[in-house]
Amino acid sequence: MEQATPTVFVVDDDDAARTGLCALAASISLKVEAFASAQEFLDAYPPDAVGCLLLDVRMPGMSGLKLQEELNRRGAGLPIIFITGHGDVSMAVEALRKGAFDFMEKPIRGQLLLERIQCAIETHQRLRRREASMRQTQARRALLTERELEILDCVQQGRGAKSIAQEFGLSRKTVDAHMTSIRGKMEVESTPQLVMLLYESGLLQPSFAESL
Repeated sequence: MEQATPTVFVVDDDDAARTGLCALAASISLKVEAFASAQEFLDAYPPDAVGCLLLDVRMPGMSGLKLQEELNRRGAGLPIIFITGHGDVSMAVEALRKGAFDFMEKPIRGQLLLERIQCAIETHQRLRRREASMRQTQARRALLTERELEILDCVQQGRGAKSIAQEFGLSRKTVDAHMTSIRGKMEVESTPQLVMLLYESGLLQPSFAESL
């Protein structure tokens, strides 16, 4: 599934620090966009962007932690790597508790930061692929009839065709026909593939899927 080119967003009010972070990310051919304030970033940030955010903690106006809160409020899944020159354990705990990807203190080793950036981007790409898969699966699921949805619910509970037939007073042949229709609409070739599709899309708990 094709995705947009990942972007490293840098938000830091210090010109030198911002320039250095941009140069570091660009050194491994990553796309970079820089902002001198949290509000400037919010005004330009596209919700569908893929990448990560390098964020200073202490800034005039909206702080890094406040920006994190705003992104959380908007439901943005952009991984945040906080960078600070101030050793503040309580800030780090708060940032990580609210979902920050990492919290790093200056001076930072460039190679270590690059590794964390790449890891954050990969994490965000997986999240976006999962979200896209969920939307696609939900769209396919919307094509199912009421009876097919009932049978699919039974399949998700791990019940076989015989049990489903007894549940709805149907023949085994009729249940098989419904299952063929369900697999066709969901664009899978087998029931195990159907279950794994639902699991990978976040629509099914792992316990049953992992038993296949």
